[in-house]
Amino acid sequence: MKRIFLIVLDSFGIGAMPDAEKFGDVNVNTLRSCAGSDKLEIPNMISAGLGNIDGVTCLPKADAPKGAYARLTEASMGKDTTIGHWEIAGIVSPDPLPTFPKGFPKDLLDDFEAATGRGVLCNLPYSGTDVIRDYGQTHLDTGKWIVYTSADSVFQVAAHEEKVPLEELYNACRTARKLLKGKYGVGRVIARPFLGSAEKGFYRTANRHDFSLEPPARTLLDAVSQAGLDSLAVGKIFDIFAGRGTTEHVYNKSNLDGLHHTDDYAERDFHGLCFVNLVDFDMVYGHRRDVDGYAKALSEFDGWLGSFLPKLGDEDLLMITADHGCDPAYTATTDHTREYVPLLVLGRQVRPGSLGTRGSFADIAATIAELLGISLETPGKSFASEIL
Repeated sequence: MKRIFLIVLDSFGIGAMPDAEKFGDVNVNTLRSCAGSDKLEIPNMISAGLGNIDGVTCLPKADAPKGAYARLTEASMGKDTTIGHWEIAGIVSPDPLPTFPKGFPKDLLDDFEAATGRGVLCNLPYSGTDVIRDYGQTHLDTGKWIVYTSADSVFQVAAHEEKVPLEELYNACRTARKLLKGKYGVGRVIARPFLGSAEKGFYRTANRHDFSLEPPARTLLDAVSQAGLDSLAVGKIFDIFAGRGTTEHVYNKSNLDGLHHTDDYAERDFHGLCFVNLVDFDMVYGHRRDVDGYAKALSEFDGWLGSFLPKLGDEDLLMITADHGCDPAYTATTDHTREYVPLLVLGRQVRPGSLGTRGSFADIAATIAELLGISLETPGKSFASEIL
């Protein structure tokens, strides 16, 4: 293959994994929840074989699927963006990244305050929209950072863009990233800028920026770029891998913006991988438990997919998958959910049919490496011979 497009529908799970209850998730299923909405119209993904995947009972099955399809098991011990993407790129994480359900220790925050020159508010697990509602005015009055976490391995810093310049917020997050090592080594430090007022409501802006822990081993992106091929990153892929292994990157303002970037790359004669993350599914709809919004976003993606497939050449391949679940109908928490994820593989050379239930997201990395003719050590098992 010459060009491979790998698109992650961030948080698009398709049903609880057997160990989901250990992660606090009972009877979760992101796809099933969206299928209950009258906003869901995804004929192209159904035609590709989404409804034919093992365990999927909420969609019609295609009589003659146009793609290869599989259910992917997360082998890593986590349900977050970082571990999910690392596994897609070939690294299985047997140990979860650290979380802080009671907030961060005082000594760590003392160091952060001393290094940044501002105090800290909150320091609790919190919803991102709720935390600026509850602490936004105090932040404006005091200039202190709003620091919070979640069930994920994250250190999040919120600041009003008219109170704290964006670059100061980003520098504070870079400082936190340096402090958060070893036992404090969270997967991501996230800058969460916001605007608005207490009277009219605070709202987060599109200037979010992630500062990720560097992957602990060689990834698919490293292998592609080291082989002299193009490793193109769309959306927060660059941030998730701490900038490592990409030859070019572009950020997204929205899912639609990310799809426009993907179209732009499809017009280019590159050789290698275009790795795309569409975060709105997770950030805008999953965490906010917006079933209709999530379903509508899937429908918008499906419409785009119908226009994109004709752009694939003879030596092109498209893979569509996810990194974890975030069931928008699950009200026990607002966090990610431990789920299987789908895999759809489409292209002129693809042999349609079931690839079963795979043992790891890392099978994607092993397959892409084989298709591009590059070397990558990974526990994933290639299915290249099954799809061509």
